[in-house]
Amino acid sequence: MICLLRWTALLWTLNSIPCALGMAVSEQSDGSCPPLSVEERRFSDVLDRPLEITGFDLTEMFLLRKGTIAEDLPSFRLGSSPLIKPTKLIFPNGLPSEYSLVSIWRVRRTTKKDRWYLWQIFDQSGGSQVNVVVDGDKKVVEFSFQSLLRNTLRYTFKSRDLHALFDRQWHKLSISVQTNAVSIYMDCKLIERRVTDERASIDPSGRTLITTRIEDGRPVDIELKQFLIYCDPYIAELENCCELEDPKCGAERTFNGTAPPLVTAQIPLMLSQPAPQSIDRCHCPAEKAGLPGVAGLPGQKGDKGEKGNTGEAGPTGNGGPKGELGSEGQKGIDGEKGLKGDSGPVGPVGPKGTKGDTGLPGTPGLPAEKECLKGDQGLQGEKGEKGSAGVPGRPGEPGKEGKRGRRGKPGDPGPRGSPGPAGAAEGASAKVLPKHFSLQNKY
Repeated sequence: MICLLRWTALLWTLNSIPCALGMAVSEQSDGSCPPLSVEERRFSDVLDRPLEITGFDLTEMFLLRKGTIAEDLPSFRLGSSPLIKPTKLIFPNGLPSEYSLVSIWRVRRTTKKDRWYLWQIFDQSGGSQVNVVVDGDKKVVEFSFQSLLRNTLRYTFKSRDLHALFDRQWHKLSISVQTNAVSIYMDCKLIERRVTDERASIDPSGRTLITTRIEDGRPVDIELKQFLIYCDPYIAELENCCELEDPKCGAERTFNGTAPPLVTAQIPLMLSQPAPQSIDRCHCPAEKAGLPGVAGLPGQKGDKGEKGNTGEAGPTGNGGPKGELGSEGQKGIDGEKGLKGDSGPVGPVGPKGTKGDTGLPGTPGLPAEKECLKGDQGLQGEKGEKGSAGVPGRPGEPGKEGKRGRRGKPGDPGPRGSPGPAGAAEGASAKVLPKHFSLQNKY
């Protein structure tokens, strides 16, 4: 029975070695990651032959830097144009679920307290899929991503070691994303690691941006030297900080995506606690390695851990799309009558009014106590308005007899008179009329 257990353990060990080595060296990217040319001096001296380096140079894609950089690494002062591109142009075949982000930058005096995206990928509807936020006011770094189950996971790294990021000096900030952990490195030192149990999911149909202020979407005023995405979560630990100490340090050979090398040195323990303070990596003595020993039996199941403390509140999420117009609400009930308000200020003087009607006679005044002296004559008053017509007066007394008028003109001839009486008999004497009498006077 013991022999059977030993043979089983030996076979399990032999089968697991290639898998372990493959994970430690590089994640197989199934063709989604292109070869990436980088300097050999960037990596610690733990391997005899170069790694297979695949990934994306976002500095070249966004800032139009061409070729492999050797010797002194130039820096870029970001302008005012938005640094945003379609995700398919940056990651044509998508992004693997495990990767390393490595960036070299320094903040400026005017932006050391800004809150900005170091990197963000969002979908067509504007929802964030993965982002790295640098908060200069709180001196923290935030990492969040959307999982395959459409859950948004957020991690805030608050270590005091991160405060040096905002001292306006050059620093290297790296993030390792694995299926079971998210780790953050600063200046080649492991600062903090968070355990996770979900994989990230990226939809390449959206857009990708770098170094952008959250407030207004404009490029943040920093200086950027390099921004790389490796398709291997362990590269963040393998990189050294040679270029921070001396830009011309080490050899100038570059890796150009050769075949995977044979591993002859000890593989770094990726899930270890924070790495030693020193940047230098030691060489293992060149002794002849013996055959691998027989694996031990699996250990007993550990006790259930204590319940963790309540996590801190996550950052405020991005604003959602504008909702549809809601239906009209019901009319509210009438409110109670309010209290009488305070009296308002005195209003301006109004225009002059029209003349009013004559008032009623006043009551007689009180008799004066003593005889008053006659006052001085007053000033002449203004001319009054024309009064209305008075009431007709009573008939006057008959006047005196007037003088005799002049003789009038002769009147018009009167009408013809009727025939007179018959005349007297012939021979009778006729009555002679006075000379001054005429027929006209008769009538």
